[in-house]
Amino acid sequence: MIRHLRGPKGLIAQTWRQLPFFLWLVALWMLLWGQFTVIAFLTGLVAAILVTRIFRLPPVELSGRVNLWYGLVFVLAFLGALVKGSLLVAWQVVNPRRYPGVAVIAVPLATNDELILAHTAVTASLIPGSLVIDIDRDESVLYLHVIGVSSDADVEAQRRQVQRWERRIVRAVGSRAQLAQVAPARTGQAQAKEAGR
Repeated sequence: MIRHLRGPKGLIAQTWRQLPFFLWLVALWMLLWGQFTVIAFLTGLVAAILVTRIFRLPPVELSGRVNLWYGLVFVLAFLGALVKGSLLVAWQVVNPRRYPGVAVIAVPLATNDELILAHTAVTASLIPGSLVIDIDRDESVLYLHVIGVSSDADVEAQRRQVQRWERRIVRAVGSRAQLAQVAPARTGQAQAKEAGR
């Protein structure tokens, strides 16, 4: 829960909380223009100030916890999944013998945090072969359209993959409470694997 402080301390606390998003807006501006110059930085700064002052959104609560090791693991796994997904989709397009199966799947997530939900949805959508088509925020369920599935086992593998992305994201930037939420999900899946053997 965020406490709204008044006076200079409240302004400093609010600014400090929103600083990562402010810097992200400046970086996004520079990426959109494709220039990393002083002018692009200054115009991005002006754009970020205008956006944050005109479109007042409620502050997003960050966990205050960043694990650089798991962040690196996430980035490397994501890059690997991008390459693998691109190659698989390309092969499915040019393979004349087999039409790739498609499915819409529901993926229940272990956490109910909207920021983790959004990160997981974006990650799943950026990997070729899957696209988030709906989100049930109340139940923390992502609905994905996936290609390249031909059996229930393939559907379950896709579901587990998205849940692994959620765990990686929580390990990298989630709170301790969120870490505790994804740990039972992991042990439950491990027990299900053992029971299936």
